[in-house]
Amino acid sequence: MKRLAVGPMTTPEYNEWWVRRINDNTLKTSQESNQSIEEHLWVVPSELEIIRQDFERRNKLEIENLRKGKNKSKEDLDSLKTDYKKLRL
Repeated sequence: MKRLAVGPMTTPEYNEWWVRRINDNTLKTSQESNQSIEEHLWVVPSELEIIRQDFERRNKLEIENLRKGKNKSKEDLDSLKTDYKKLRL
């Protein structure tokens, strides 16, 4: 009786795929050790949060501009009052 010895019925492409699959499941400690816990747990702000921050920043700038304008108006009014008093005398 003759026997035929047959190896595994896999192709080289399958073997390459299997090796890559196994390698993909291994832990990559070099990448994990480079990130701190804060970076790993960093949360991306939502669109609403970004809009809120932008709104607050714009309001702050607008308030500063209005205060500057108010101070300028007071200075102009004081100047006009002194000029008026000088003209009355």
